Amino acid sequence: MLSLIVLAAGKSTRMRGRNKLLVKVESRPIIRGVVEAGLKSKVDEVIVVLGWEADKIQKALDDLPCRFVVNKDYEKGQSSSVKAGLREVGGATQAILILPGDVAMIDASSINLVINEYARRKHPIIVAAHKSRPGHPILLDRQLFKEIEQIDEQSFGLKAVVKKHEGAVRFVEAGSSNVLRDVDTPEDLKSL
Repeated sequence: MLSLIVLAAGKSTRMRGRNKLLVKVESRPIIRGVVEAGLKSKVDEVIVVLGWEADKIQKALDDLPCRFVVNKDYEKGQSSSVKAGLREVGGATQAILILPGDVAMIDASSINLVINEYARRKHPIIVAAHKSRPGHPILLDRQLFKEIEQIDEQSFGLKAVVKKHEGAVRFVEAGSSNVLRDVDTPEDLKSL
């Protein structure tokens, strides 16, 4: 079983008071497009980690077959959301895929490239990339779950896990910059 954890808890601080995940791109909120891509992919479940404005994000997704978990510690940073999502996966989950909710143009085929590579080679860490630049999603095998439970922002979160195991990381060329394009600022939004 594969679980996709969508990180949707942050405060969008660089968006000057707007919740970036609720901004519409192609006539739907960014978060909805990300979750729909996950649901169309080969993952077995989609878990959305909520925090800031949790009720608004959940309302934008209420009719979709995803699960929600609220990260009460969301202000402690992304690592706390990764851990909140990880706590929701079941014992049958072989690997998790982490996908920030602001990777606005992600599509199911890019997610599936990572999944297909995992099915073929079983690398413990697989990262979607474009022109050798790492992007999202990132897949982490069950053997790393105990380490992921210990991450925090001070120790650089998931980046530290990836760095520690860099010899075991497999990058998968997605053939699209969609795996790189997140929305952090109003300028990022305009460029979409």
